[in-house]
Amino acid sequence: MKAATTVRATRHGARLTTKVLALVTTATLAVGVPSYASAPAHEEGPRPGSASPFTGRTAHQGPVLAVKFDNARGARPHTGLDEADIVYVEKVEGGMSRLMGVYSSKLPRAIGPVRSARESDIELLRQFGRPALAYSGVRSALQKVLRDSPLYARSHSRVPGAYFRESGRPAPHNLFVRPQALLHSAPEADRPTDIGFRFGPAPEGGTLTEARTVTYSSASHSFLWSQEQGRWLASFDGAPGRGTSGTRLGAPTVVIQYVTMRPSRFKDVNGAVTPYIETVGHGEAQVLRDGKSYATRWERSSATGGTRFALPDGRSMPFAPGQVWMVYADRR
Repeated sequence: MKAATTVRATRHGARLTTKVLALVTTATLAVGVPSYASAPAHEEGPRPGSASPFTGRTAHQGPVLAVKFDNARGARPHTGLDEADIVYVEKVEGGMSRLMGVYSSKLPRAIGPVRSARESDIELLRQFGRPALAYSGVRSALQKVLRDSPLYARSHSRVPGAYFRESGRPAPHNLFVRPQALLHSAPEADRPTDIGFRFGPAPEGGTLTEARTVTYSSASHSFLWSQEQGRWLASFDGAPGRGTSGTRLGAPTVVIQYVTMRPSRFKDVNGAVTPYIETVGHGEAQVLRDGKSYATRWERSSATGGTRFALPDGRSMPFAPGQVWMVYADRR
């Protein structure tokens, strides 16, 4: 049975009463395993010194690398998560959560702790073209699915020289990746392209919001607005999220995207069913920026396309420049 997801908010000021307009076009959700063989090639990415389509900031734009992070209590603090362009929060077995960092603008010397990939990561990452994916491994039944996908899947077992174990942490929370070494094994990984994000000044409206929490059955993720820092400070299970450098984790923009998270064909070692997060389709989303929450609609028509976030009047919802957190919550 699917674990419930709840969302709480502390708001100041009047609540939004505007009804979200229906999308003109609806997407058809496929419940089977997507076919990736016929996916079109991605267009050439932006010049290295142009604005990143992931953060809206001018930066060097190298190959796209996605890294699966452990997010159990024993895996914290995280290394290199604060330098990701985008951070995804995903529900996994038992209502726990995993994180995925997407990198292009910066590459830390080490990233981790690294954990296993999931089937729906393929659908999520196809909007980046053919990125490299760092992960610790998967169940044997899923190995062929990842191997046959267009991603440059580079697990610990496939490229052992790009990974190392940190002696100060207990297994399985001690596996880290050297991103430069991993990307050396995937020299044709795509560079950044448009994935639907838009950046710019905050629009009018929105609801003053102090904090927001997304809760899975066995994990919680809270975001507290800091006017002083101009970003939402992240906490996991009630404890401040921090990097190994001591940096508080957080971002100028946090998107809570309501999606279908149905049971997949796969189970973990304990027999718990793995959720499949459907990121193709359409639905509601809340965009947090500048101390406000904006009601939006999201739409993604295909796995190879990006996701558009629209305001009730149809205009694209602009994000604040900088790191973006994407938090998946059960469709409401």
